[in-house]
Amino acid sequence: AMLEPDSSGLSLTIARIVQRLRGSSLHSQLERQARVSLHKPEIKLESLKEDIKDFLRTSGWEKKLQNAVYSELNVFPWPCHPAAPPEHMKEPLAYMRKAQGSWEKRILKSLNSMCTELGIPLAQKRPVSEQKELLNKWNEMGTDEPDLSLFRPVYAPKDFLEVLMNLRNPNYENGEQPSFRNHLGLIQVPLKVKDIPELKEDFSELGLTVGQLGIDDSAQVPPEFFENDHVRVGQKVLAEQDSAAAQQYVRQGCPTALRADLWALILNISNQPEDILYYEQLKSNVIQHNLLVDSLIYKDVKLTASNDDYYFVFEDYLYQVLLCFSRDTSVLEHFTYSSATPPKSYIQGKLGMEEFAVFYPPNGVIPFHGFSMYVAPLCFLYHEPPKLYQIFREMYVRFFFRLHSISSHPSGIVSLCLLFETLLQTHLPQLFYHLREIGAQPLRISFKWMVRAFSGYLATDQLLLLWDRILGYNSLEILAVLAAAVFAFRAVNLMEVTSLAAAEAVLADLSTLKVMPLLQIFLFATVT
Repeated sequence: AMLEPDSSGLSLTIARIVQRLRGSSLHSQLERQARVSLHKPEIKLESLKEDIKDFLRTSGWEKKLQNAVYSELNVFPWPCHPAAPPEHMKEPLAYMRKAQGSWEKRILKSLNSMCTELGIPLAQKRPVSEQKELLNKWNEMGTDEPDLSLFRPVYAPKDFLEVLMNLRNPNYENGEQPSFRNHLGLIQVPLKVKDIPELKEDFSELGLTVGQLGIDDSAQVPPEFFENDHVRVGQKVLAEQDSAAAQQYVRQGCPTALRADLWALILNISNQPEDILYYEQLKSNVIQHNLLVDSLIYKDVKLTASNDDYYFVFEDYLYQVLLCFSRDTSVLEHFTYSSATPPKSYIQGKLGMEEFAVFYPPNGVIPFHGFSMYVAPLCFLYHEPPKLYQIFREMYVRFFFRLHSISSHPSGIVSLCLLFETLLQTHLPQLFYHLREIGAQPLRISFKWMVRAFSGYLATDQLLLLWDRILGYNSLEILAVLAAAVFAFRAVNLMEVTSLAAAEAVLADLSTLKVMPLLQIFLFATVT
C-alpha cells in the first residue's frame, strides 16, 4: 500500500534507500556474509549470484534487508516532485515554515536569556573530579538534589498552544475560507482532516467485530479465545522476524509478554554490539561535558516523572536516556523531514561566523516541560539502557517530534488539534457549543494530553495499548480520536459545568479510562 504507481517517485525512493543503506552497518554485514558464503560447498562458481542470493535468503539476511527497507519507507516521506526545493520535504506550506521559524527564535531567546541571567555557559568541560563523581553515580543520579530553583522550563505546552491559536493562512484574509468559515474552534487554519467514515476505514481493525486486546468482553469473541490465539500468532510473527507483519499484527494490540520484542521489530532495533558501543560513546560525552540543557532535563524529570505514581521508579533511566539523547548527533537527520530546524550557537566571541557555528544542543532538540514523559512508559518494556535508548530515539524521530513542531502533516500537532475540534463540533455539537460559551474551549483541556501522547494521563497498561496502535498505523491521528472520545464519554457531566475550572476538574483524572472501548464506541457506534 505504501508504494504508489508513479514511477519517477518510485525510482527516486529506491535511489534514496539504496544511498542510505550503503553507509549502514547492515551493508557491511551483508558483504561480510556474502564473502563467508564463498567457502561453502553449496555455492557453485557457475551459479554464483543465484547461490549467494539463496544463501542470504535461507540464513535470514534477506529478511533483515527487507526490514531495513520497510523502516526507511515508514520514516521518510514520499519524495516530492524532483524539481521541488528541499524545504518542501520539511514542510510544503510557506506560512507554516515561517511560523515554525519564529517559534524557534522565541525558544532560543528564552534559552539565551536564562544563560545570561544565571551566568552559565551553554556548554563547558567538566573538571576531572566532577567527571569521576558523575561516573560513580551514573546509576543513581536521582539521589542528587542540586538547587534548580533558578531554572525554568524553556516552554510548556500551553505556551505552544497560544502560538498555534494565532496561526493564519495569509492567502485567506479575514476568514474568507468558504468551507472553513463555520469552524468555531481555536485552530484557524484550513487543513484537510478526516471525518468519521474515513477514520473508520483507516482504523478498520479496531471495529466491533474484530478481536481486540484491551476489550474485556466483546460479545462476538470470548476474550480468552481471542487472547490465546492472538498470542500464538504473535509468537509466529516474532519467529518470522518481519517488520511489516509485526506492524499489521499490533493493530489488534500486543500481548504484554511479546510487546517489547514486537515494538523493537517494528522499529527495526536489534541492539547490535555497535549500537551498544555508540551508546557508551554518548555516555562518555555526557561525563566529559556539562550542558545547560542537562539542568533543564534534570528539572523536567523532577517536575514530572518523579511525582508520578507509575514512573518515579525509573528516574535514573530517564536521566541516562535523556542526557545521552541530547548529545546524539544522529538525531539531526530527522530535520530533513521535520518542519523544525536545529538551533545554532556560536563559539564564544565568534557570533554570526558560520564556521564557528555548532548545533545546540548537539541533537538539535531543546526539551520542554513534560518531554521526559515520552521516555517514561518505555521503561516498563526495556530494562537495558542501550536498548531503551534506541527504542526511544526511534519513537522520537518517527512520531514524537511531530507533537511539538508546527507543520501541515496529518500526524502533526496542528492537524491533530483541528481533527479533535472538528470531531467534537460535528458529532457533539451541543457539548462543543456549551463549552465554548462558558469559556472552556475543549482544546484548552485536551492539548496537553495530545502533546504528551497521553503519557502520564492514562494508566500505563492503557497507554501501551494506545501506543501499540500508533506503531501499528504509523500515525498519531488516534490521539485526536481518543481525546474526542474522552469528551464524549464524560459529556453528561461536562454539560453541567459552568466554567473552565469545573470542566478541567471533570477531566482531571483519566487513569481509570479504558482506551479500546472508548475508541470503539466513538468510532463505530457514533451515528454519522
